Amino acid sequence: MKMKRILAFASAVVMAAAMAGCGNTASKQAAEDTKAKTESTAALTDLATAGKLVIGYTEFAPLNYIDADGNFTGFETEFSKAVCEKLGVKAEFQLIDWDSKELELKSKQIDCIWNGMTINDERKEAMSISIPYMENRQVLVVKADNVDKYKESLDGAKVVAEGGSAGEDLAKTDAAFAKATYTTVQSQATALMEVKAGTADVAVIDYVMAGSSVGKGTSYEELAIIDNNYESEQYGVAFRKGSDITEAVNTAMAELKADGTLDQIADKYGLKDLIIVK
Repeated sequence: MKMKRILAFASAVVMAAAMAGCGNTASKQAAEDTKAKTESTAALTDLATAGKLVIGYTEFAPLNYIDADGNFTGFETEFSKAVCEKLGVKAEFQLIDWDSKELELKSKQIDCIWNGMTINDERKEAMSISIPYMENRQVLVVKADNVDKYKESLDGAKVVAEGGSAGEDLAKTDAAFAKATYTTVQSQATALMEVKAGTADVAVIDYVMAGSSVGKGTSYEELAIIDNNYESEQYGVAFRKGSDITEAVNTAMAELKADGTLDQIADKYGLKDLIIVK
């Protein structure tokens, strides 16, 4: 009888030890999984706050804007959310001054610039930039009655463009603007408002924006586009120099193109023909 009790006690001890071992193994595995997930997020993002990507943007229809129902939407809005979903992080949007975009990125106020940013050599030197995902070019927007006048010459015209934009670069360097008066404005939307109000004659803005903002059925029905076939540009997403998220974003973009998601989003905003992701 005594021996049976000893054997029963020993068996209980062994079972308890086994259960404890299983519990420890499960707890250890759970801890390792959590750690791996955290490290994976940190490795992918180089973020100021792990688990989210703070996206710097300006209001720029059809890329990022407030629709008639008060919803924040647009091609870039949906595209960046889809990429963030693949990376396992949350997209958080922060309105910025476009002219100060690189300073905000460098100071970690934002994690990336994702708002129709034209890729050029100077920016590639200063930042880590994704693969190009969309083509663009600069166009002139004028009052419809002035199309013939400014298509012939910009001499004496009051020209506006967003500070730090490709439009500003064009207005400051192209010979056609040599005898025009140039003024920097806060945004491309402001440039359009200036022309509509008559305080400017010509706005130099992205074709992507002009195509959806100007003409019949828009808020700028009295304005028209002059397309002089300026040099083609390409959009990219900018991260801090040395960031390790750029390649992950490139991979996510390619996957979204391959499964049709990117084209579907672009088509919704009339931009499908401008997508260049392979």
